[in-house]
Amino acid sequence: MQAKGTVGLIATNTVAQGDTREVGLDAMVASGFTITRAIQSRSWPAASANLEYAAVWGTLNIVAEGIPRIADDTEVRLISTLLEPSGRTEGNPLRLPENAGVGFIGCYVLGMGFVLEPDEAQEWIAADARNAQVLFPFLNGEDLNSLPDVTASRWVIDFNDRSESDAATYRIPFSRVAEKVKAERLAKPKAVSEAPWWLFLRPRPGLREAIRELTEVLAIALVSKTVMPMRVPSSQVFSHALGVFATDDYGDQAVLSSSLHQLWAITYGSGMRNDPRYTPSDVFETFPRPSATEELVQVGRTLDNERREIMLRRSLGLTKLYNLINDSALVDSADTDVARLRQIHVALDQAVLASYGWTDVDLCHGFHEYRKMERWTVGPVARVEILDRLLEENHRRGAATKTLSHTPTQSLADLKADTLFE
Repeated sequence: MQAKGTVGLIATNTVAQGDTREVGLDAMVASGFTITRAIQSRSWPAASANLEYAAVWGTLNIVAEGIPRIADDTEVRLISTLLEPSGRTEGNPLRLPENAGVGFIGCYVLGMGFVLEPDEAQEWIAADARNAQVLFPFLNGEDLNSLPDVTASRWVIDFNDRSESDAATYRIPFSRVAEKVKAERLAKPKAVSEAPWWLFLRPRPGLREAIRELTEVLAIALVSKTVMPMRVPSSQVFSHALGVFATDDYGDQAVLSSSLHQLWAITYGSGMRNDPRYTPSDVFETFPRPSATEELVQVGRTLDNERREIMLRRSLGLTKLYNLINDSALVDSADTDVARLRQIHVALDQAVLASYGWTDVDLCHGFHEYRKMERWTVGPVARVEILDRLLEENHRRGAATKTLSHTPTQSLADLKADTLFE
C-alpha cells in the first residue's frame, strides 16, 4: 500500500472485537493507518449465508482534523478500531491486577458420559451414599437464562482431582465414565487423549479454590443478549458456557448488573452473530470497579430479591423477563412488574455512577439502540461519556499499578494460567 493510497477490506464483524481487533486493526492504526469509513456490523446480503460482516476503509496518508469520517452512514469526527465513533479517550483497556482471581470460566467437561439426569443421580446416591461426593448439579447457560428458579436441569459426575484408583472406588459413576467417556477421549488429538480420561478436561482448580468458602456466587451466561449475572449456589459444577464471579457481595452484584458494566461488556467483549459474548479476560479483568458503598449493597439486594420473586411468580426465565423490560412497546402502565424493574435499574445505575463520583452525568434512561440491540438503558450521550470515563479510569489505574510495581504487566498467557480464562 502506498503512503498516499487508500485501502478497503471486508471481514466478519469479529475484526473489531477482542483479540482479533488487537492483532489486526489496532496494529494497523498503531502503524499510522487512519480509518476514514466503517461499517461495524451488517448482515451479509445473501440468504445463503447467516453471518455478520464489517467493512473498513482507510489510508496511511495524513487526514486533516476537520475532514469528516463516516461510521455506519453517520458523519463523525473520528472512528476507533471498534469501528464506531471515537470519544476523547483513545487506546485499549488494560487488564487490572485488582480484578485477578475473581472472574472465571466454568469447567470444560468434554464427554457427555459425565452428564446424567437428576433422577438417575438420586438413584445412584440411594444405592450408595458415597456417590453424593462425586455427583453434583451441573448448571449451564441455558439453565441460568431460561429457568425461573435458575436451577441445574442435569447433574454431572465430577471426580475433581482424584486419582484413577480413588475414582474407581465410586463403582457406579466410574463405570459410567469408563464406558461412555474413555474411548471417546482416547480417540481425540494428543492434548486430549493424554489427559486423565476420568477427569474433566479443564476442572478449573482456581475457580474451585476461589469459591470454596462461599455459599453463593454470581454467574453470567457467556453468550447472551441479556448480559446479566444471577446469584446462584456455589455447591454445583458450572459449565464452560458460564462466567463465574467469586463473590457473594450484593454491591458487586449491583455493579455487574449496571448499564455501565453492560456497555463495557458489549463494547470490549466479542460476539457470536448478533449476541454479545462475555469474554472475562477482555471484559471483567479490565473493568475498573468502583469503591463499595452501602447504597450499592442495598440496591443490589433489592434487585435480586424483587426480580427473583417476579421470575418465580410469573414462571419467567431471565431472558424472557429482560425481553419484556427491553420491549419499548410494553408501557409501564401495562405491566407493573416490568415498570418496577425498570425503576430499580435506574436507581441501580445512579448508585453505581455515584460510587465513582460521576453524579454530573445525565443518564437519560429510555429505550436506546446500541450495537443493533434496543434495550432499556442510558441514552447515547451518556453512553459515550460513561465509556470515556471508564476507559480513562482504567488507564489511570493501569498506569498507577505499573508505577507502584516497576514490573511489566502480567501477560495474557499468565492470566489464562492463573484465572483459567479461555
